[in-house]
Amino acid sequence: MTEALRWRLIAGLGNPGKAYENNRHNVGFMVVDALAARHGMRFTKMMNHGLVALGEIAGARVALVKPQTFMNDSGTCVGPVAKFYKVAPADLLVVYDELDLPFGQLRMRPFGGAGGHNGMRSIIPRVGGEGFPRIRVGIGRPPGRQAPRDYVLDDFAKDEVPTLDEMFGKIDAGVLRWIGEGLDKAMNLINPKPAGKPARPDAATSTEA
Repeated sequence: MTEALRWRLIAGLGNPGKAYENNRHNVGFMVVDALAARHGMRFTKMMNHGLVALGEIAGARVALVKPQTFMNDSGTCVGPVAKFYKVAPADLLVVYDELDLPFGQLRMRPFGGAGGHNGMRSIIPRVGGEGFPRIRVGIGRPPGRQAPRDYVLDDFAKDEVPTLDEMFGKIDAGVLRWIGEGLDKAMNLINPKPAGKPARPDAATSTEA
């Protein structure tokens, strides 16, 4: 497929409806909303049970999708939309919440399993396997004894909004890098850098006998 005809698809996962729009579980929706706002795209198209925004990012044709199927059935939307736009696995990017990453941390990977996330579990068999990029957005673990199921359906706190905005900006920069320079460069930008190893003592200056 020529570059002029090539589509990228970015799917943000969440649950539809006002009651869920600020939930931690809906951070995938929030990410694609932020991308749409930054790049002048609007969710005006309903397709395969998903809200779709079409436009260009970094000169490439991009479709943003928010499945309206509820989280656990996300694949029934993402799979057909990817097929319609003839999106190759490498050109599909899925963004979703991750309990096992601290709030504010991002992790981009080229492939992988569902990791216990029901939305991803629904998508993987409907797009031909695990070989597509994804960004996990850290929401952290619930405090105390709160059940994870209840925690993900809580709204983000007001004092968390600035960190969310920072994450959305970093994801936007990563998407630009993904489209323009490739996945490896995008991962280098988004993923946290490993802590540096302590410097080894110089044998020439050692004071040991």
